Amino acid sequence: MPTPINERKLANAIRVLAMDAVQQANSGHPGAPMGMADIAEVLWRKFLKHNPKDPNWLNRDRFVLSNGHGSMLQYALLHLSGYDVSIDDLKSFRQLHSKTPGHPEYGYTAGVETTTGPLGQGLANAVGFAIAEKTLASQFNQDGFEIINHHTYCFVGDGCLMEGISHEVCSLAGTLNLGKLIVYYDDNGISIDGEVEGWFSDDTQKRFESYGWQVQKIDGHDSNAISQATQNALNETQKPSLIICKTVIGAGSPNKQGKEDCHGSPLGADEIVLTRETLAWTDKAFEIPQTIYDAWNGVAKGETLQGNWQADFDNYKKAYPQLAKELLRRMSGDLPDDFEQKATAFIKDCQANPENIATRKASQNAINALQPLLPELLGGSADLAGSNLTWFKNAKALETDPAGNYIHYGVREFGMTAIANGIALHGGFVPYVATFLMFMEYARNAVRMSALMKQRVLHIYTHDSIGLGEDGPTHQPIEQLASLRSTPNLHTWRPCDTVESAVAWVQAIKAKTTPSALIFSRQNLPHQARDDEQVAGIAKGGYVLAKEKGELQAVIIATGSEIALAMSAYDTLSDEGVGVRVVSMPCAEVFVKQDKAYIESVLPNAIRARVAVEASHTDYWYKFVGLDGKVIGMTTFGESAPAKDLFKHFGFTVENVVNAVKEVM
Repeated sequence: MPTPINERKLANAIRVLAMDAVQQANSGHPGAPMGMADIAEVLWRKFLKHNPKDPNWLNRDRFVLSNGHGSMLQYALLHLSGYDVSIDDLKSFRQLHSKTPGHPEYGYTAGVETTTGPLGQGLANAVGFAIAEKTLASQFNQDGFEIINHHTYCFVGDGCLMEGISHEVCSLAGTLNLGKLIVYYDDNGISIDGEVEGWFSDDTQKRFESYGWQVQKIDGHDSNAISQATQNALNETQKPSLIICKTVIGAGSPNKQGKEDCHGSPLGADEIVLTRETLAWTDKAFEIPQTIYDAWNGVAKGETLQGNWQADFDNYKKAYPQLAKELLRRMSGDLPDDFEQKATAFIKDCQANPENIATRKASQNAINALQPLLPELLGGSADLAGSNLTWFKNAKALETDPAGNYIHYGVREFGMTAIANGIALHGGFVPYVATFLMFMEYARNAVRMSALMKQRVLHIYTHDSIGLGEDGPTHQPIEQLASLRSTPNLHTWRPCDTVESAVAWVQAIKAKTTPSALIFSRQNLPHQARDDEQVAGIAKGGYVLAKEKGELQAVIIATGSEIALAMSAYDTLSDEGVGVRVVSMPCAEVFVKQDKAYIESVLPNAIRARVAVEASHTDYWYKFVGLDGKVIGMTTFGESAPAKDLFKHFGFTVENVVNAVKEVM
């Protein structure tokens, strides 16, 4: 029988792989992997429920490295455990197109559950994972069948807890009693600038206890203490757990451990030699003894765990065939078979029954119509549901019903959005979150992460312009649409009425690998008449709403509330004999992806007389009107006044649009 290998030696395998990979890349962060190696060894070898041969096993535990700069910790764990991460992949750390980029990237590496690097957001994603697990379990588990039953483990550093988002999400996690969320805090007292006590003196234990968390403090290099604390956390089923692990950054490096020198720089060749001596590690760089691999390999255990679960699930399928089928569908991300047909019928109904209402109300109508078709829709708002109209008829809040479908996020825009990313990553849900467009700014980086990770998250933003009125420039968005539209892999929809709002919702739900920002008005907007071809054109992002009378001479492009203005200018110009058309462009990102023939049919290249009208920043629209065209928009912040006075003051009048068209002609 093989002699058991000392746990410290197994942890040292992480340390040497981390320092060697960072040294070879001449770039990276060896300190955190070396400091957290003992914690990682205990968690991954003794507690983590996973199968390296099937990283997408439905009921696996989720692991999140929120302090993502320590990515070599995760890559070493994946490699040693038996995932598809080879020693050559570790040698390619931080190189172009490798499986081991500088920060963990979702979709690049088997076993990486989320992209981390922006500190605190991995922790927020972990809260999202835990919410998804608890809600999905409440919706699908039956007596005798705990088909959904897994934990979310998260590593965090000082930086994660300094970021304000950590307060937002951890406060909510305690309120929602996320007992299957277990967080390990790498309390090493060091950041890039040195010892953190000069700028981070919080009593972290009291802070998290005030959130309603179970908190333990341990020596992060004591395997027995780590094991016991983890078991204590598993035994606590109501409160999320924080395990404060006192560690030494760069542990094992005789001259750099405990110092900021090893935080974000290679140890150096000479120090690596000394570290190997200190660790009594005699193997060369990137060489791991087979006995170490054998002790680390998690394949056999993982396949047994998954096999046992699969046997339970097979029995579940026999007892509850419809539930099993629905669970698999939802986890795959596929929409119900009848979704397209019923969603199309809803759009046609909006066209047949015109309403002159605010698009925020049209959005609520869409939610009420689409949610019964899509039980995985999991909504939420940043304490504004009565204003952004995101509460729906069948809404059941999670705080009162764990099998519900609505989350009251409170005033936590950033945390809310990053949590939604975690919910989407977990699978089984299509999350939407909502606030005023202006306060997208609080959530901006999490919106970017939705797009970067290709997650189907719906970002609902209302009160979309100076039409907000009396609340003034602090609440009136000016540059936000341009910011959203400049984000790769994000669809920004700004519909003009109930029909475009319905189409925007449906297209956002169908966009499986692209998040969407849906932008809605506070004020009522008139319905626009369309034929079936025009309705079909909405889904293409842009279409001819009003065709020229006679020869085409000029084009007006508009979105949202400014469509009505463009249509009034169209009537005036047409009466004067000007051949003008109105192009509605609810989603420019979708429009520019259409084939050249379609784009030419909407915006003929030969027609250079173009005017864009939108109560937002002007710069974005020059790509469509050219430098010889005109944009009627905003170049300053707004003012506090009734909406009608503001639109007139800033030039959003029929007369101004008509004159602009005549000038460009």
